[in-house]
Amino acid sequence: MIFDTHAHYDDERFDEDRETVITELRENGVAAVLNCGSSLKGTLASLKLSEEHNFFYAAIGIHPECANEFDEEVYNQLKKMALDTKVKAIGEIGLDYYWEENPSKDIQIKVMRKQMELARELNLPVVIHDREAHEDVLNIIKDYPEVRGVIHSFSGSVEFAKECLKQGYYIGFTGVVTFKNAKKIKNVAKEIPLNRILVETDCPYMTPEPHRGKRNRSDYIPNIIKTIAELRAVSFKDIEEASIKNAQELFDIKLSS
Repeated sequence: MIFDTHAHYDDERFDEDRETVITELRENGVAAVLNCGSSLKGTLASLKLSEEHNFFYAAIGIHPECANEFDEEVYNQLKKMALDTKVKAIGEIGLDYYWEENPSKDIQIKVMRKQMELARELNLPVVIHDREAHEDVLNIIKDYPEVRGVIHSFSGSVEFAKECLKQGYYIGFTGVVTFKNAKKIKNVAKEIPLNRILVETDCPYMTPEPHRGKRNRSDYIPNIIKTIAELRAVSFKDIEEASIKNAQELFDIKLSS
């Protein structure tokens, strides 16, 4: 059974065959998908997917790359959408200091904080995007101790992971952990507690080996689970069951076995 805790099936790379792919996912053992919003348009599409497919759920939020579109009207729209029972998180939110063309750091921080406040008010977990912004992300999540969540597509050190764990966060592993040169994330996968591991695709991106170079999809997740199991010298089933249990707990989703 597969629980993909971070996907983007609203992405244009699925436009030609989205429904076919989703049907195949269900046939291939995917029990749940959390589709995460990035822009307001993507958030609306994520909610639509969750309403059309019973094993899809939605995270709603504005990605740091789209922080300039966030205003009071968008905030109110997100708050209204969050009343839908298929909405399970605020996300993907966070900070991205990698791209120079992104909104300024000050704007990104302001928008992340507003969405953290929304998550606290609504008692929803958050899905955090953190790219080359570890210190600022950690400082912000420390300011909202009531909020739990996941650091999606984790890219930090073991030490940073431990700091995030102290704040009640989970660590999301993508296909990057399967790459031969991904030593840092492999070390994190070996070190963190089993009850804090989540697996995700970030599809259509971050495709794991041996499918690297192709469009990613949720039924490739067993490759991620296999790698983590090998790194920890445990069984595939141990990681599969732990990741599903962790996802159900964080996002308040109950799956039938």
